[in-house]
Amino acid sequence: MILDRFNSLSPKLQGAARFVIDHPNDVVLTSMRTLAERAQAQPATMVRLAKHLGYGGWPELKDAIAQDLGLHAQPYGPRAKTLAKRGQDAGLQSEMFRAHHDNLDVTESQNVSSLREAAKLLRRAERVHVAGFRASLPIALSLVYGYRLFRNSVSLIDGQGGGLEMQLRCIEHNHVVVIVSFAPYSWETLAAIETAKAVGAQILAMTDSNASPLALAADATILFAVSSPSFFPSTAAGLAVAEALLEVLVVEAGEDAAERIERAEQQLLDSGAYLRTRRKRITAGS
Repeated sequence: MILDRFNSLSPKLQGAARFVIDHPNDVVLTSMRTLAERAQAQPATMVRLAKHLGYGGWPELKDAIAQDLGLHAQPYGPRAKTLAKRGQDAGLQSEMFRAHHDNLDVTESQNVSSLREAAKLLRRAERVHVAGFRASLPIALSLVYGYRLFRNSVSLIDGQGGGLEMQLRCIEHNHVVVIVSFAPYSWETLAAIETAKAVGAQILAMTDSNASPLALAADATILFAVSSPSFFPSTAAGLAVAEALLEVLVVEAGEDAAERIERAEQQLLDSGAYLRTRRKRITAGS
């Protein structure tokens, strides 16, 4: 609709409209005042643009763009209330496991070539940063832990302890930033995207939709399904696809990766990080 009506807009409204078209993820995640500043427009101009397009105001336009991007999902609270009303429903656990199976099937079909493309991107990088926040952190942490077994130049960005700015400052132009997130997307995710773009680093998105803010900004994308009968999106397929990516990375790196993993495992054993299995001593008559 914006494109159809673009020529009828005043020059100021055209400038605001152009920014909205080029940065739909920012429209959804950023306040109107911040967005207006970045678009070099007045907040009132953003409101006039929304009304010119037939909306009551900026929130309605923002909501419409979120719908176009497929970012609307039922909030956790109402879903939890629906779940609670079912009480001791014997079918709940079966539904959950079926959802996991379905998510894995969908995720596999979505990433026929994506995993190898992602692996190529990571292999070319001087350093890899993996960013994950809140519910996405376990996926990011799992990827970092496995990757560090055969590559030292991998770091986690989690923003813990108020250190997000310090962690993002380490990103440079010849690095790749793997950003993991699913709807609703957090402000830290947007900060990681903006930092990576500002320094010219490449972005690998691990996310739930090609219309997500991550995918729209990414150089490569790995998708995972998050459908769940419970109150919270499922992360099972996200963890699975992270493991699949590690598998591809090891296979393509070959013997060098295998040797590095073997040395890392031995170091873990020697340091006592892993418990050694104690064998029972066999004595006469036993």
